[in-house]
Amino acid sequence: MYTVLGVLQVIVAVVLVFLVLLHSGKDAGLSGAFGIGGGGSQLGGGSMVERNLDRATVFFAIVFVVNTIVLLKI
Repeated sequence: MYTVLGVLQVIVAVVLVFLVLLHSGKDAGLSGAFGIGGGGSQLGGGSMVERNLDRATVFFAIVFVVNTIVLLKI
């Protein structure tokens, strides 16, 4: 069980790092390279993408924290 949770922790950590790098900052960061950054797209689609990116980041952050606590308790 510990091995499965350890592998899950690594996968979640990599996904979380990737999601954080996709967020647009002042300079639009990596998200500009993938077409997610600022700039108004048709019918406000950019804001919906940013909102979903925020939700995914929060979800994976919560999974990461819960998995860390579970790994510490085992």
